[in-house]
Amino acid sequence: MKKFTALAVILLLSSSAQAAFNHKDALQGPFANGPEVTTQCLTCHKEHAEDFMKSSHWTWELEQELPGRTVKRGKKNSINNFCVSISGNEPRCTSCHAGYGWKDSNFDFKDMTKVDCLVCHDTTGTYMKDPAGAGEVFGKVDLARVAQNVGAPVRDNCGSCHFYGGGGDAVKHGDLDSSMSYPDRATDVHMDTDGNDFQCQECHVTEKHQISGNAMGVSPGGETKIGCVNCHDEAPHQNKKLNTHTATVACQTCHIPTFAKVEPTKMRWDWSVAGQDLKDTTDENGKHTFNKKKGSFIWQKDVPPQYAWFNGSADAYMAGDKIDPTKTVKLAYPLGNINDPKAKIYPFKVHTGKQIYDSELNILLTPKTYGEGGYWDKFDWDLAAKLGMEANPIMVEKGLKYSGKHGFVETEMWWRINHMVTPKDKALQCNDCHNKGQRLDWKALGYDGDPMKNRKGVKHAK
Repeated sequence: MKKFTALAVILLLSSSAQAAFNHKDALQGPFANGPEVTTQCLTCHKEHAEDFMKSSHWTWELEQELPGRTVKRGKKNSINNFCVSISGNEPRCTSCHAGYGWKDSNFDFKDMTKVDCLVCHDTTGTYMKDPAGAGEVFGKVDLARVAQNVGAPVRDNCGSCHFYGGGGDAVKHGDLDSSMSYPDRATDVHMDTDGNDFQCQECHVTEKHQISGNAMGVSPGGETKIGCVNCHDEAPHQNKKLNTHTATVACQTCHIPTFAKVEPTKMRWDWSVAGQDLKDTTDENGKHTFNKKKGSFIWQKDVPPQYAWFNGSADAYMAGDKIDPTKTVKLAYPLGNINDPKAKIYPFKVHTGKQIYDSELNILLTPKTYGEGGYWDKFDWDLAAKLGMEANPIMVEKGLKYSGKHGFVETEMWWRINHMVTPKDKALQCNDCHNKGQRLDWKALGYDGDPMKNRKGVKHAK
């Protein structure tokens, strides 16, 4: 493993200095709410807040390049096949925003007092946001105690949002869930609490509150990518034959044989059956397989990834794009193919769904599900679609209104698998993919068959 970079050393030193400072003298309290804490933080850390407010963790959008177009995209305006969209549902969705009071599209992103310093810097483990409070603090939190004990972020801080995206533990990512707070070696060799015990920023190196790394679902064109070669050599194996694989096979493909190792992850969400007066059902892990408010689900545990060529870039559906309802709509997906010299075979979680669309306009709808008039309130898709579209700034800007006719369309969303790296002795072996191995679908990847046996079928340009 390479030596620490100078930046990493600076971060460690600054974190140590921050932890050594006695905030009990600087932050007296009591505090009635989060913005009161932030106001005091700003007396010493105004420049840090200014830096943070430039980050996508604050703006929930990022200017990025997609094939043929430049877009501003992020959690603020992307459409997924989980809870679909934040528009009209802000008090629920923005409970994970690192800010206070994002209740609707009129939130003031220039108000520095709305920055939530504590969600990332709490060291007490007691800080909680109201799950439906637009990012406001849960009422019983002792804000003075939390503020007086701030420090460098640990996995729990990042995980308070990233482990629970989509409304619950392990729902979205598949390789990020509560088991990663204090994982053992079998779950993740990097974050193993009895081993390397890496915190998130060990790989997601951060400078001036700009955190490296982008989730493909919200930032398919993001440019702050990180990878294994940030720390490991490009030819890390003693076996030369294995090293030749690194030209066409991502490290993650062999070293993350499965995801959702401890907690099951959601693999499918069908909104079309929601609203039926049926009894809620659960699976062997206690996860809902049917819920009247949300429809039906499929959960899986210890899941082998799906594999595709990935050249580091991706494409995505943007609000207002036309769809062909006879085909599966790809909401976010990798780019690359066997003849792309930049592409490697990469592991993904593919979440499938069935969600509402406007059957006259042929666009995906962004329904209001939470709150007054939302689907969970009235079980009325027409009303939910109308209210959600009226609350969506992009739809309003494009002059798109709900036509009054809807249907449900199949969708899929691809999520890169980067975490839950297994010990090297548990990595995939040659025969998992070659000979009689079933791990890779060679023909789907563009080969004539197993390239170990069919060299004439190898078309890759490398």
